[in-house]
Amino acid sequence: MYEPSKIMQSFFIAGFQYHDGALALKKLKAGKKLELIAEPDNPHDPDAVAIYRKGVHLGYVPGDSNATIAQLLRFGHANVLECRIMQVDKKADPWKQVRVGIYVTDNRKQKKAE
Repeated sequence: MYEPSKIMQSFFIAGFQYHDGALALKKLKAGKKLELIAEPDNPHDPDAVAIYRKGVHLGYVPGDSNATIAQLLRFGHANVLECRIMQVDKKADPWKQVRVGIYVTDNRKQKKAE
């Protein structure tokens, strides 16, 4: 059974209504894994972290929550983070339709198996 280690943050996807989130909304379900991609060249925020699902750009980690995540991604520690959908509410305002959680993975279990 899947068991994430520890939730680091949870938030609604920022900019969901401005990207391709609406195109993917029907396929988004709680528990689905998302991809985090740092965008250090983003003209609006050098700590921007984009959120994708199967190549579809859903939006961003909110600006007030992205600095630590961006730094971990830039320094090659993406493997310690896991982003998953926590809640989907298709009837909510677009900016509150998808809540995600960022989890810190537990590598202790892997080390014991080795």
